[in-house]
Amino acid sequence: MTSTYTVVPYEPGAWPDALRRTARPEVLERWGAVDRSPHAPRLVVAPGGDGAALLTARPGTAYVKIVDAVGDVPAAVGAVLSYAYEQGLAQVKWEGWTAGPEDAAAAGFARLRLPLTHGQGAEGPGAGYVRWLYEGGDGVAEPPPYYRQSTHFTCGAVTALAAQAHAGVEAWESLDREAELTLWRDATNFPACEPVGLGVAVRRRWPSSPVEVLLDTDGPVLLDHLSGDEREWRTVLQRASRADAGRLGVPVEARRLSVAGIRDAVGRREHVLLLVSLATMQGFDVPHWVLCHGAVPGAVVVDDPWFTTAAGETWVDAHLLPVPDGSLDAMALVGQDGVRGAVRIGGRGGVRGEGRGGGGGGVR
Repeated sequence: MTSTYTVVPYEPGAWPDALRRTARPEVLERWGAVDRSPHAPRLVVAPGGDGAALLTARPGTAYVKIVDAVGDVPAAVGAVLSYAYEQGLAQVKWEGWTAGPEDAAAAGFARLRLPLTHGQGAEGPGAGYVRWLYEGGDGVAEPPPYYRQSTHFTCGAVTALAAQAHAGVEAWESLDREAELTLWRDATNFPACEPVGLGVAVRRRWPSSPVEVLLDTDGPVLLDHLSGDEREWRTVLQRASRADAGRLGVPVEARRLSVAGIRDAVGRREHVLLLVSLATMQGFDVPHWVLCHGAVPGAVVVDDPWFTTAAGETWVDAHLLPVPDGSLDAMALVGQDGVRGAVRIGGRGGVRGEGRGGGGGGVR
């Protein structure tokens, strides 16, 4: 694709004159209403300056998001696509604040399924669109709809519920705050859900679903920030979770699940609940669970039950999020010891071996 664009620095309040002429005041006001700097905001301008788009993206990912395209919209989107192809990205998303389905379809974008919830206190566009950029690619077949966690600590429960709903084991309409908090209560190490406890909770909630925990340590996890009694009693509970896993027949493999193993699992329509650090994507080193449910060339596709509205994120960022293999491998090392934890939930055929490689797990 021919390179036909200019990248202009994003400086809220100091908009280029051409942009002020083409963008409605309420659009510019919305752009500047939050601090988008964590997501490298930039303006991509079409030749002649008649169309422009505001782009942002999470660090460490393989997409870029059009917040809005203004002026000559087809020219602006064409410029964005040229930019994205040259950057080697897997995907372009487009928030539906001002974009209509006709403009999106004309540019080759598919409509995203609306989220089940934006989360408490979170606003978002009434539509979102996606275009996958790899040759012959149409992204992830039958992607899950998006559900945002309602607390800072229920990410593990949400990923498990979303995985089971995506697999057809759980009805989507049953995925609500009560279900989220109930599963968290069964899995929590107060407040985090560690991998073994989460795997045990999945088995108890869905006894017929194959489940396997992969955790490359025999010691307690997610307790680096604690000491003394606060650490000791949670360690006792983690030992109890391992005993429960033994009684319930939940395998706990003391090995690291590799990114290749994750790709193999999702290729078999299994789901991987993966513990990652948010240091790269969000700028704070907090363990957090994401749902791995698809793969495209060079990237694993996840749904992240958390997004940061203060940085201009919406559900469009967190849904169908492509993370390069290398980035995911680095993110999925949690805590001072770089532990990796994952819970793999199998399809009807059960949870199978990966050809024996390495693994991921977390809590926001």
